[in-house]
Order: sequence, then C-alpha cells, then structure tokens
Amino acid sequence: MTQWLSNEELLAWRGLTQLSSRLQTDLGRQLQDGHGISVADYEVLGRLHDAPDGLRARDLGASLAWEQSRVSHQLSRMQRRGLVRREECATDRRGITFHLTESGRTTIEQAAPGHVDTVRTLVFNALSPEQVTQLADLTGHLLRHVDGCPLADAHRAAVRASQT
Repeated sequence: MTQWLSNEELLAWRGLTQLSSRLQTDLGRQLQDGHGISVADYEVLGRLHDAPDGLRARDLGASLAWEQSRVSHQLSRMQRRGLVRREECATDRRGITFHLTESGRTTIEQAAPGHVDTVRTLVFNALSPEQVTQLADLTGHLLRHVDGCPLADAHRAAVRASQT
C-alpha cells in the first residue's frame, strides 16, 4: 500500500524539483547566451579539463551518472563541433579516450568564471556558511542513500547491461 507524502514532504519535494529545474534553466541560459554551450557540454568539458590524460566514455558517464547512450551522443555532438577528440587508449588498444581540443579547453576556461559567478549569485549568496555546510551534508547524505537504494541498484545494472 502506498504511503502518500505528508504535506511537509510534498512541500519539500516540490521545492527540490522546482529548484533543480530553475537552476538548470538559468545556468543553461547563462552558458548558452555567453558561450554557446549547454549545461551538458559544460559538464563534459569540465570533467575532461580535470583529466589531462583523457577519459574513457564509460568513466565519463559514471562520473556524470549518465547512461552510455547519452554519453555517446553528447561526445559525438561535441566532437563534430571541435570541442573534444577521440584517441586510442594508451593502455588498451581496444579502448578509446576522449580529450579536450584547444577549442574545448578555451571554451571551458572562458565559460567557467561566469558559470561560477552565476552559481554563487543563484545559490551561495543566499546562504550563510552554516547553511552551505548543511546543504553539503544533506546532499551528500541523499546521494549516498540513493546510491545504496535497491531502485538505484536496478537502474545501474540496467545501465551496465546497455553498455556491453
């Protein structure tokens, strides 16, 4: 039997989903207007920027919690736009790693300051240092819970099966 959300839970849930949607919209608009990239582009560029030896698609997908098909399509689009390049993996001839191109590096390095300023304006300027700590604690706790949830396990198993 379904245990419906209490009024307080419903208020918290709707607030969380609305906040997530608004942040994605506002951050996406800032990145698109300022640099011609999407939030997904920014996330991929950021991960690759932090990995000077490149990343395999499966590792990139795992770090973003994306399914393999989404990673593949995203990387293909970015490769066509000259933001990333594919290379044979140095340690596994069957593997492929993805790297930033000079254009991709320039794009992320130019986009990052404005993106961080927007995140600060939209989120952190509204919070006290104690609230930032609480937010980090809450999000960390929820992520660990979701990671250990049987529904998440079933989803991850389905993702792994789609990658083989």
